[in-house]
Amino acid sequence: MKNIAIFASGSGSNAENIANYFANSDYAQVSVIVANNPNAYVLERAKKLGIESITVTKSQFMEADTLIAELKERNIDFIVLAGFLLLVPQKYIDAYPGRIVNIHPALLPKHGGKGMYGSHVHESVVAACDTESGITIHLIDGNYDKGTTFFQATCPVLPTDTPDDVAQKVHALEYEHFPHVIEEILHTLDK
Repeated sequence: MKNIAIFASGSGSNAENIANYFANSDYAQVSVIVANNPNAYVLERAKKLGIESITVTKSQFMEADTLIAELKERNIDFIVLAGFLLLVPQKYIDAYPGRIVNIHPALLPKHGGKGMYGSHVHESVVAACDTESGITIHLIDGNYDKGTTFFQATCPVLPTDTPDDVAQKVHALEYEHFPHVIEEILHTLDK
């Protein structure tokens, strides 16, 4: 059984979707949810799902050694960033090489980088008059939104779309694709 840790900073709807996807799997499970915000709703979701959670401060996360030790103690095989807003320090990448994946709510390399998350991304897409947006699922390499792209899915952006309209389309893609892409990545690691 593969043990997944999900790192999240906010509501956690993707974390819940992923946890539900793997809930009856005999291949992988979400074993722990890590939040860097003690008020993040993802912690309430974890409680309702019966999944253990860990809350860390930014400095605890950046120091890394203690959290990495906790993840290793729980036999975590893979880390999923699902709306996690901190840049992942190199120590995590060294501890989990090729085993940390992120989802970005746009088609990288466009609309990525520091500060490009949530509504900021969708506002940028609309301001640029892009005709499509989507999601990018990529491995983490220590830079914001620069790791190797594993998967992209697109949705149209109409001239009349607001950032909220784009967000709804992108969220639908996240819910549809993120869990099964995580499973595909896990299977590639078995080879």
